[in-house]
Amino acid sequence: MEERARQLLLLAAVAGVGAAFGALSTAAVFSFLSRAKRREGYVRKLLESNGGAGGPHAGKTGPGARLHDSSDLLSDEVVAEQLTRNIQFFGVESQKKVTESFVVVIGLGGVGSHAASMLLRSGVGRLLLVDFDQVSLSSLNRHAVATREDVGTPKAYCLKKHFSLIYPECQIEARVQLYDSSAEDEILSGQPDFVLDCIDNIDTKVSLLAACVRRGLRVLSAMGAGARADPTRIRVADLRESSNDPLSRAVRYRLKKDHGIEGGIPVVFSMEKPKAKLLPFQGSKEEETPSDYQIVPGFRVRIIPVLGTIPAIFGQVMASYVVTQLAQLDFQTEPIVNLDLDHYRILHHRLLEHEELIYGSAEQVLVDAEEVMYIVKELWRGRSARDQNMKDTGRKMWRSVNELMLVRWDKSKPAGVSNLILLKFSEADAHESTTLDQIKDEEPEFYAMVSRVLKRAETEFAL
Repeated sequence: MEERARQLLLLAAVAGVGAAFGALSTAAVFSFLSRAKRREGYVRKLLESNGGAGGPHAGKTGPGARLHDSSDLLSDEVVAEQLTRNIQFFGVESQKKVTESFVVVIGLGGVGSHAASMLLRSGVGRLLLVDFDQVSLSSLNRHAVATREDVGTPKAYCLKKHFSLIYPECQIEARVQLYDSSAEDEILSGQPDFVLDCIDNIDTKVSLLAACVRRGLRVLSAMGAGARADPTRIRVADLRESSNDPLSRAVRYRLKKDHGIEGGIPVVFSMEKPKAKLLPFQGSKEEETPSDYQIVPGFRVRIIPVLGTIPAIFGQVMASYVVTQLAQLDFQTEPIVNLDLDHYRILHHRLLEHEELIYGSAEQVLVDAEEVMYIVKELWRGRSARDQNMKDTGRKMWRSVNELMLVRWDKSKPAGVSNLILLKFSEADAHESTTLDQIKDEEPEFYAMVSRVLKRAETEFAL
């Protein structure tokens, strides 16, 4: 009887705990639903106060336009939750730099629409979207957000309409306008933090890039994305290093010839040779000419075959590059170094021979061919440590690779991954006849640069 009473008391206690837990769970669920409902209502109000989307007045601002202060966007509960993953990745302060930034995107086709879309989703606080063209049926294979209902709508208005539903707090200005030299002051004023060049016309592209260099604006330029299929060949590098790209070649030539600019502009390009050529013009009537179909004089009429995924990836790469730059996240882009494993083995063999010649033994060589690849490609980017200003990139660089060798930076330390520099033969001879103290006194900038690069190797190899 006594045992039975204890069992009944235990069951009552368990039931009480279960009821209490159930009540707490129910309260938690109702609390969550209440917060979700409040947020849903808040977002709805935001959309309503934004006045909806697009239309002929979408690119204008005025007394009725709703503007947001980008300096405190992250204090908003909805915005903070929408950007949670970015905040977790960058940290609050770095993400705040992104939300306070102003970015200009010029050219809103396959590349530009995807770049702008991910800039928006990454929390950029202010966007200026510029394009003179309209959405066409044939552009739907590569555009980020356009639908059939948007066909015939200016691309700038189309993006603003869709963007206002994704991140209404962003200040978006949409301009149906062709960029040229006469529009420079209007479009590039306001001290943008970054400019994205997604234009496919050479004259306009060169004009924009030259203006950004002249104004000291950070710019990232997209090269040819059409007629390619291999996503693994897409790179970010200086304009001088881009290869297998007719557009890059033409832009390089024009910038140097017309503006004296030889490089210093980061570009997104594909190392893949184009898989197809421009399709010829075919008019519907015999008397028609290509100029009859030009929207703007001077722009191409012939069609570039495009696999929609490649311009989309170009745009995603551009957005990622810009957002990380805005957040001040430091990373090293993959160098464009056209060497195979045999070249690295040769450099490793030269190092062994040099160690035996100078030090009488190769016992203190602590690297193999794979680590030589890291040193040559990642640390010194395939060129001499004394030639890191990128003057001689491209084909000239590959001709001089056979004149390079690895030597110790500090002769008192072993030839390890954090103590090897890449030099030309003549530079290596001079280096062996001097001391670090002399270099530090006579060439402080060079000494600091090398020390910084070798410190990176220490960090990455946990030395």
